[in-house]
Amino acid sequence: MWKLSGRLWKGKLLRGVSSPAQPVRSTGSGSGDQRGTWKKPSGFDSGLKVYNSLTRKKEPLILAREGVATWYSCGPTVYDHAHLGHACSYVRFDILQRILSKLFGVTVIHAMVITDIDEKIIRRSWEENVCPSVVARTFEDDFKRDMLALNVIPPAVHLRVTDNVPLIISFIEGIVQNGHAYATKHGDVYFDTQSIGDRYGKFRGAGHSWGEPVHTDKRDPKDFVLWRKSKPQEPSWESPWGRGRPGWHIECSTLASSIFGSQLDIHSGGIDLAFPHHENEIAQSEAYHRCSQWANYFLHSGHLHLKGSSEKMSKSLKNYVTIKDFMKSYSASEFRMFCLFASYKSAVDYSDASMGEAQAALASISTFAHAAQAYMKGHLQCSAVQEAFLWERLAETKSIVMKALADDFDTRLALSALMELLYHGNCQLQPVSRSDGAPRSPVVFAAMLSYIRDMLDAFGIDLLHSKEAGATGYHGNLEGVVEQLTGFRSEVRAFALTRPDDTNKLHPDRIPLLQACDALRNNLAPLGVLIKDRGVHSTWEIIKSQKEQRSQEEDEKL
Repeated sequence: MWKLSGRLWKGKLLRGVSSPAQPVRSTGSGSGDQRGTWKKPSGFDSGLKVYNSLTRKKEPLILAREGVATWYSCGPTVYDHAHLGHACSYVRFDILQRILSKLFGVTVIHAMVITDIDEKIIRRSWEENVCPSVVARTFEDDFKRDMLALNVIPPAVHLRVTDNVPLIISFIEGIVQNGHAYATKHGDVYFDTQSIGDRYGKFRGAGHSWGEPVHTDKRDPKDFVLWRKSKPQEPSWESPWGRGRPGWHIECSTLASSIFGSQLDIHSGGIDLAFPHHENEIAQSEAYHRCSQWANYFLHSGHLHLKGSSEKMSKSLKNYVTIKDFMKSYSASEFRMFCLFASYKSAVDYSDASMGEAQAALASISTFAHAAQAYMKGHLQCSAVQEAFLWERLAETKSIVMKALADDFDTRLALSALMELLYHGNCQLQPVSRSDGAPRSPVVFAAMLSYIRDMLDAFGIDLLHSKEAGATGYHGNLEGVVEQLTGFRSEVRAFALTRPDDTNKLHPDRIPLLQACDALRNNLAPLGVLIKDRGVHSTWEIIKSQKEQRSQEEDEKL
């Protein structure tokens, strides 16, 4: 399967992707999309192209500072447990940030806002008869634990809305003073979309309604709230317009600006946030800073769907799987592999079958790793290895992977190239019962394994460092016991397989020894010790036992 798909994808790569350019100084040509709303930034060309939602096409990623990318992402509204739809977006962008930093040498400065005051938080606090801050802190901590469990690198800074309300009030005042917002007699403040003309509407598409529900105090249906008057029993803060609390959109503009100022390289989020949230962020930020382009690139991730459903995974639709429930059945590495199968922009279907494909891919990599290590240790005898061919394939794979990732982080094509490399390696690692005395080639397999490990690390996957042993909770001494046991069994098998000089038949009295070796191998497999006979030598690995799998399934039922 991997061989075929890898070659098909490789052909597309060679035909459709240009080599990443060396970083050069860009002067900012002023070219933009057909609406003329985007200007090519001045700065340093990273050598990558990214799909920019502002222009709806791929653009060269040009950074304001050489080797540094400023990156802002919308964080969660912390009123409930995070679900797999949230995880998909955060993990996908974590993969992109890792690729930028580990493979292209770009330091990513990432900031994220935690929305800890919102109607949903207030409503839940009433339901549970606790303070809204208790609800918010509980689920903020829960969200951070989920992200750590998914191996998502924490942002450089998390910013809470409630810690920064005075800053938000000052930001709103600046927009009012610049003539782009107005206060109503009821104590609300709205952004005046008419004041920026046709610059409003970058992300609005068919099916999007304008703004919020029409309010009698609003001058235009497109206008949106910056500050809302508080209702009874709601948290509130003093402001020039009376007691109230911030609107949702103004939080991100203010706190992103508090870190990055009037210029931001990259803004990311789910595609559902493009309008109106990101649209309103742009309007507010450019009105406050009096600039024509606040964020240079908007990257949006596609939705996660349950298999067979056309609706995105959502709490409001009650069709979600929490991250905690997911982690009872699958690992963080398995979910990352699932995410790598598709472009970060694409909608993806989640199902047990799709996760099975991710598990199978990781298992293929693990199998190659064990076989390569066995060969390097001299435990696996093979025919003569085509070493020059493997070095060529390794060099070609490195080139293809970098080209794919430089082309809007095309992890699907990069993964295909890696699996193609594994296929060629496995073809050379076919065991034989007797060595033909040909020279061995351990270095090329060490280089292949090292490269694959480095790429997995760049994607945030830690598979090759005794994953199975760590996952099953075995004590470290068990590995030493299994090593000794397998070595003893291999010596017994080698003795039993020795044939008389004048015949190819086995010694009849040694056949019971072979049968005992086979029985030991078969009996250990259900206990999580997998022994593979490779000629006269054997290799082993520790996997999750059937007993542990049954125990896990029972726990999930409870």
